[in-house]
Amino acid sequence: LLGQILDHWFESEPLKATLATDAVIGAMASPHTPGSGYVLLHHVMGELEGQRGAWGYVAGGMGALSQAIARSAAARGTHIFAEKAVCHVLLGRDGRAQGVALQDGTEVKSKLVLSNASPQITFLELTPQERLPMDFVQRIRQVDTLSPVTKINVAVDRLPSFLAAPNTPDNWPLPHHQCSIHLNCESTHLLHQAFTEATHGHPSSRPMIELCIPSALDPGLAPEGCHVVSLFTQYTPSVLAGGQSWDEQARNAYADTVFDCIEAYAPGFKASVIGRDILTPPDMERIFGLPGGNIFHGGMSLDQLYFARPAPSYSGYRSPIPGLYLCGSGAHPGGGVMGAAGRNAARVALEDFRRL
Repeated sequence: LLGQILDHWFESEPLKATLATDAVIGAMASPHTPGSGYVLLHHVMGELEGQRGAWGYVAGGMGALSQAIARSAAARGTHIFAEKAVCHVLLGRDGRAQGVALQDGTEVKSKLVLSNASPQITFLELTPQERLPMDFVQRIRQVDTLSPVTKINVAVDRLPSFLAAPNTPDNWPLPHHQCSIHLNCESTHLLHQAFTEATHGHPSSRPMIELCIPSALDPGLAPEGCHVVSLFTQYTPSVLAGGQSWDEQARNAYADTVFDCIEAYAPGFKASVIGRDILTPPDMERIFGLPGGNIFHGGMSLDQLYFARPAPSYSGYRSPIPGLYLCGSGAHPGGGVMGAAGRNAARVALEDFRRL
């Protein structure tokens, strides 16, 4: 249990709760859930420019990272087809992957196919089921994809000013504006309470909020004097109590709760909002193809990691279909902006390609 680990090393509840957020991020779990300690380890085990456990902003927004990867690939002769939905994986008579068919009828032939989509989309939607072992299909269907995350993107006409550290008269970003700001994290009990509400089908009345202001470091993201605020919030169930759907009323009611919480820490925040985009778990699934809205393509619990990700005997990026590989967050070592699954999968695929 993460709670036991934190209690052993720290006394301050705000510090323990702030550390605990990285143990439950993207997970329908509380700091008291068995195995939550690993999720914290997963998020601090890496490094950035020699700084262990450090995170960073991408200049130009996260899309700039995808563009950088695309430019690097194109420089090496890669052809990129954007906005072209894949219909299914093409299989030869010998059962090997031979490319993909697009929804417009185009067939793209290749000797190897690497899928960055989730295991659920790759194997349950894009691959003929009769070509897969029944126990493998069953395992993929059983992957826990519960997600507690609702992401809210906000445009504001001024820099938020927090009671704990008010802005200077010139409204220039201060050091805390350039970091991840954790709200409603005064104690691990608060996080557990928010989690408990979601398990009963109710969005948290005092949700865990991670607030970032990327424009404080990258002014090009917003007009002068204005800012973009990114809110990563938990806990929101995928299905609301009583089978209620996430309609516009439910979305806005939850966002209002989040904004009321921020207002208590930074008076004037609500008046500064000029636009907001609310993405609940069903929205994340519909727009980005994330099963259950899960940002990691599946829970990062110990029973779904290492040799069991995405399924026992298939953690080495190869799939039951020869020539078809999994290279996204649903493969080992799981989610996070690190590219480890893709790099590992590419090495395995190249090894097989040299044998062909």
